[in-house]
Amino acid sequence: MRIWLLLFILATGVMADAAPQLNEKFGESSKCKPCHAEKVKEWSGSWHANSHYKSDEYLRKSIDYVGRKSRKSHNAIKVQCAACHNPRITVIKTGADYEIQSVMKLDSLSEVNKALESDALNEGINCLVCHNVDKIDEHADASVRGAHRLKWNKVGIMSGPLDDAKSPYHKTQSRDFFKKKSDDLCYVCHANDRSEEGLVFANTQKEMKKSKKLCVDCHMSPHKMGFASNLPIDNKRPKKRMVREHGFVGAHTEWLWEGALSLSVQKKADKLLVTMKNENPHNIPTGFGARELILDITYKLGSKPIRQERMSLTQHYTDKRGKATIPHLATTATKDFSVPAYGTKTVTLTPPKNAGSVSIALSYRLVNDEVRGLLDLEEEIWSKKMLIDKIGIRL
Repeated sequence: MRIWLLLFILATGVMADAAPQLNEKFGESSKCKPCHAEKVKEWSGSWHANSHYKSDEYLRKSIDYVGRKSRKSHNAIKVQCAACHNPRITVIKTGADYEIQSVMKLDSLSEVNKALESDALNEGINCLVCHNVDKIDEHADASVRGAHRLKWNKVGIMSGPLDDAKSPYHKTQSRDFFKKKSDDLCYVCHANDRSEEGLVFANTQKEMKKSKKLCVDCHMSPHKMGFASNLPIDNKRPKKRMVREHGFVGAHTEWLWEGALSLSVQKKADKLLVTMKNENPHNIPTGFGARELILDITYKLGSKPIRQERMSLTQHYTDKRGKATIPHLATTATKDFSVPAYGTKTVTLTPPKNAGSVSIALSYRLVNDEVRGLLDLEEEIWSKKMLIDKIGIRL
């Protein structure tokens, strides 16, 4: 009886819309490496390369957590997250039919399971994800993210920023979202992150102010002379071009935080006003919920510490029952703690009356204590403090 039910479900085609099949010829970065070795090497050390269930502990445990707290099947949640984490997945939506299969353990031969088991998906945001995009749906509702906003090229056609790029192995085309409008490609995923309940908990696109800088200027690199390809196409040598690095540095990159904000302190009566100044075109922190700024304050009398304090600037999330939860399941959030783009945020401290000096260190953590505990995150990267700035004054 079970096998007949399975055959009926598969035959009725009740699976939701599916993305195009992965390009078998260029689906994995190893297929790109012979011609684009340097770019593949840069990408391989990035968090884009780790943007999948097996390599990203935060993603993996978030999916597991949502699975425990919701009525959706584990694989259905994986598909939902894949819209941004693995956009070239061949199934981009599931429905009640798949949930029935999953509950009855009839899903082993389903298109969903086949899609999630693809080796190509273990590379997260790989070369094909960006360079196989043909069009971005700019008119889609803001809640439509990732693969749902994209139209892919046909097999063997690659998109990029160069008007004169040629390859003997695939066709090439220039697209504006790799040039002056490259932020549009970033915002396909890095905007309007919202919970299952519709709460927007991250929106870098909304924060961004008018600036001459593009996302790629900081998170890839400014243009510099190098090689997009190592093919000998310029008098039997690789052609030098103005290119960007493909390391996609971001919040996980410690050196990027050095000087991201600047500290100043003003004494006013018996208070200290500590101001954090942001000269970046988006909020700090940005990009995700539960990120944290930490002020470590040490008051001294002479050289002896007399009091130490820690101030955490972060958001906390609650579910529909009023209990602490992760951003993806939240219905409400506490007040935004981030320092606005090209703006400042000031906090007030009350020093001990006998303090002769104060030293303040401003740091960043990827995940606050609450969410890290809920997800039981164990890797050091999630608890590591990354120093931004420090200051000391006499009182």
